[in-house]
Amino acid sequence: MSERPLAAIDIGTNSFHMVVARVGELDSAGVPAGPAFEVIAREKEMVRLGSGGGDMKRLAPDAIERGVAALGRLVRLAAVHDADIHAVATSAVREAENAAVFLERARTEAGVEVEVISGVEEARLIHLGVLQAVPVFDKRLVLIDIGGGSTEILVGQRGQPLTAGSLKLGAIRLSRRFFRGDRLHPGAVDACRRHVRSALAPMVREVEKVGFEVAIASSGTAETVAAMAHARRGAAPLRTFDNFVLTRAEIKRAVADLASVRTVAERRRLPGMDPNRADIILGGAIVLEQAAKALGIDELVISGNALREGALLDAASRRRGATLHHLRDLRRRSVLHLADAMDDDPAHSATAAALALELFDALARWHRLGDDSRELLEAAALLANVGLFVSHSEHHKHSYYLIRHSDRLAGFTDHEIELIALVARYHRKSAPKAKHVEFARLRPADQDRVRTLAGLLRVAIALDRSHDARVGQLTVASSNGAGTLRISVAPADGADIDLELQAAQERKDLLEHVLGHRVDIQPA
Repeated sequence: MSERPLAAIDIGTNSFHMVVARVGELDSAGVPAGPAFEVIAREKEMVRLGSGGGDMKRLAPDAIERGVAALGRLVRLAAVHDADIHAVATSAVREAENAAVFLERARTEAGVEVEVISGVEEARLIHLGVLQAVPVFDKRLVLIDIGGGSTEILVGQRGQPLTAGSLKLGAIRLSRRFFRGDRLHPGAVDACRRHVRSALAPMVREVEKVGFEVAIASSGTAETVAAMAHARRGAAPLRTFDNFVLTRAEIKRAVADLASVRTVAERRRLPGMDPNRADIILGGAIVLEQAAKALGIDELVISGNALREGALLDAASRRRGATLHHLRDLRRRSVLHLADAMDDDPAHSATAAALALELFDALARWHRLGDDSRELLEAAALLANVGLFVSHSEHHKHSYYLIRHSDRLAGFTDHEIELIALVARYHRKSAPKAKHVEFARLRPADQDRVRTLAGLLRVAIALDRSHDARVGQLTVASSNGAGTLRISVAPADGADIDLELQAAQERKDLLEHVLGHRVDIQPA
């Protein structure tokens, strides 16, 4: 029986995009082995979800209404094709203090479980989508994607990100700050350019460290600037701008044309202009202009593929199990990268992670969690002590903060990062409590998952109390009718594990609570 089609929805700050497709064969790493996908339908809705004030700190009530209504329409279209839905949200939802309102209404009214993704994860997925449209897999590329709320910049080669960042430079964000109203004010363009140059500078330095051979631009802003350049060439209209080559001089000319007219109405009449984008295009075009200038890009190749296509392939990979059972290479590398940068004793963390996974597997029939939870447990174990980079005092809380706000964790959704951070936060001291704000925000099923994984991690860390891998093997047995689980601990090479056994006994309370059994930890 063939797989059902997939529908990937990109919930952007400006527009919602959906692509419905049948996905081709993927290799073991989730990379297409042949034609990536056969598109069944595409749909786009201009929603302006990020139209609220306060530098996108809140979603306006009318924007939430438009967003939920648009999602409902997209869901109905996906249902026509009997497609499974995978929805991801970017800058507007990522930054909004009231994002939970939109997410809950999306779940209950539109029937969509929305994953909020980090800026770096957004860049990774855009990269994955772009590689299906532009033949640059073997070349080192720099990718620039200008959205409504943020701009993602990534350098990658052969499908692997080398560096990536997300900047608060979006077409809507900049338009609200510098180009409010229908009339262009003198000095606004220069002020916007200065702001963009300053914001780009740190990422430009990162890109220069690794270098690139070819430059790619995706997004509606890039396609609109390309359409303006194409119109100036006087050529016949194009059906698609995939692989269209846009020069830096043409970008500069487009910005000049946009700045030469004083009103949005005049801007709508410019050749090649998308009328629906006329009120926000100038800010986005300035980002493209300044990025090309700062990075020394003479030519940009346009990609019609972007986040939605990358999200589609990533969802197909997850559905087929390519990311489950163990951290995939990309995700694992990013976890180890953060651990190596901030953990003074990564060998202890690696030992604790291995023990945590042994406990997870041995106790599977009692906790009944899946391989996705196993992966989160390993990541939390490897990162539990990164908070020591800040201070030994309350380092578990520092670990939460560093994991939650790191831009190094690629391949994880925002929700997955939250769960990893919370499990790490509860590896010591207080157990999860309803009064803890971040924990209280989780749905009950995720609260149970965090409690269980934290209970396992506490015992695993205790079993390496001496920090020298004295435990060799764990086995679990149950006492019929006695309600007791016996964890037998074998030493490695005859080592003395008395300290480990004592520490584990002292830290087993949470595990006993979540499993509903008395736990007895004893020498094998």
